[in-house]
Amino acid sequence: MKKATGVITRPDSLYPFPEFTADAGPAAGDFGHIVGSRPLGVFAPPSVAALRDFVALVGPRGLPVTARGGGYSVYGQGQAEGGYVVDLSALDEVRCTSATRTLTAGAGASWSEVVRAALAEGLTPPVLPDHLGGSVGGLLSTGGLGGSSHRHGLVADHVRELEVVTGAGDLVTCSRERHPDLFDAVLAGLGQCAVIVSATLELVPAPALVRRFRLYHHSPGTFFADQRALARDDRFSHVCGQARPALGGTWDYMLEAVAPHTGQLPCDDILLTGGLAHDRNTEEIENLSYEEFVRRMDRDERILRTTGEWQRPHPWLTLLLPEEAAADFVPTVLADHAQSGLRACGVVQLRPLISRTLRAPLLRRPSGELLCLLSLMRTAPPGAPENVREAVAANRALYERARELGGVLHPTSALPMTCGDWRTHFGPAWETLARAKERYDPYSVLTRGYGLWP
Repeated sequence: MKKATGVITRPDSLYPFPEFTADAGPAAGDFGHIVGSRPLGVFAPPSVAALRDFVALVGPRGLPVTARGGGYSVYGQGQAEGGYVVDLSALDEVRCTSATRTLTAGAGASWSEVVRAALAEGLTPPVLPDHLGGSVGGLLSTGGLGGSSHRHGLVADHVRELEVVTGAGDLVTCSRERHPDLFDAVLAGLGQCAVIVSATLELVPAPALVRRFRLYHHSPGTFFADQRALARDDRFSHVCGQARPALGGTWDYMLEAVAPHTGQLPCDDILLTGGLAHDRNTEEIENLSYEEFVRRMDRDERILRTTGEWQRPHPWLTLLLPEEAAADFVPTVLADHAQSGLRACGVVQLRPLISRTLRAPLLRRPSGELLCLLSLMRTAPPGAPENVREAVAANRALYERARELGGVLHPTSALPMTCGDWRTHFGPAWETLARAKERYDPYSVLTRGYGLWP
């Protein structure tokens, strides 16, 4: 990689950019509330050209540049210690083209705005994240998993075209046909080679109504067997699950499965749930509009913000496991004293995945066809920093145990990673990423918060 000039660009030397501010404000932290930083300032480009010019100026000086959308990283991945945070909130235009079933969204647009524009045309992205408050650019840089990923893969797998600004300050349009090496390095590439400016997404017809089933299991064995069965067929468009605290210190398992619904009654539910081993006396079934379903997290967010839990530390950990290991691994994790806080302040999410549907080359996954996503979404109690440190240490121990079983980290986690850890994580894809980094971010200034490079 090229050497930077060594000239430090201080805030007072950025006078050509009136959108620059030396007050970092919220950009010095993130949703995780664990890692803080001291950026030199924040740049809020009003246009793509302004962003290109800014990166072209500070990049050769070797100063870190990190794009910020919704600010939902949990361990400083989106921060820029000693450098500049680029606030993409002004690049939020969303345009839906129903004739081609595509939607083009600025990197700073939220997924809530994407849903609004797509549903106005009776369309939807094939895969959506559970939480719609994050930005388009931020989610695509990590890949993006959702309830329909067992059928349709990542959110990033349905990107038709990207417009990006590379670390060299070049504005490039890339796709599977144009600059495919850059395209593949950006999607699920953790922001290492370019800043996403906009993305063109493929859309599909949206159902008007869905029928949602919540199916409860007292045994992890029956839960994982049912989840495995639903991952293999197409009776449900969305499948995900949770482990929930039960009496006596045990855990129950809830499988949430959603299918498009015509609204006509009566519903023959046995066609959808027949052959499953859940407790039929406790099943919950309801009809929702599709929009109500995809916005299901909005109410939860409002409650968490009101109670203050949203503003507390979030030492989350997300792992991808070989499916055959999950039925034994997950109950062992939940019985571990280090994870006891999950019973009072946390959500344990489980999601079936099929490896062949996950197409972004840089998304690492375990070997085998069937996979299970395990996400431990903890919230630390207020005023107890030692609990946060203990949770991060527990994340590391659990990650090591998962690796022994062939598990893989999903990088949206509160886990310190060394350069060696990342090299192991990417495995055979490491050299491909390193070559793309050298070509498209020659000064190695982009998104240093992940710690991939020395």
